[in-house]
Amino acid sequence: MATPKGQGVDITSLSLQQLSQVKKQFEDEITHLTNSFSQLRAAQARFKECLRSIEQGVSGKTKGKPILVPLTASLYVPGTLSDPDKVIVDVGTGFYVEKTTKDANKFYDGKVTELATNLKALEKIIQEKTDGLRLIEDVLRQKVMAQNAAASASS
Repeated sequence: MATPKGQGVDITSLSLQQLSQVKKQFEDEITHLTNSFSQLRAAQARFKECLRSIEQGVSGKTKGKPILVPLTASLYVPGTLSDPDKVIVDVGTGFYVEKTTKDANKFYDGKVTELATNLKALEKIIQEKTDGLRLIEDVLRQKVMAQNAAASASS
């Protein structure tokens, strides 16, 4: 295990209580990171859905025809598409920008790619934390067994 300054700590020299605290900390970090991973995966799926919507829903054939306009993930209102070459893109924090379908595709492709990179990095961190947790659990198990053996030998 490494401290924030990068100095190593010999976990075998820690007491059972300290090891338990470090184990709990690792478990909490893994839980947090796993939740973040799920949220990033969900965001990536939403961006992919936006790409699919542009590809399938916006074309020259839809101009002037009635469509359902999404206001939220579950709320749609009727509308008509006045210009099939331009769409409104949610760029985050409640800001919307009019873009061409080509630029909107580029924007969403960039978001999907960026999230894929972040997901890979996060997956690596989760794996490292999980490996560290296993190591801590092994040392903790060995210390408990040694303590039990010493207690039964003294009885």
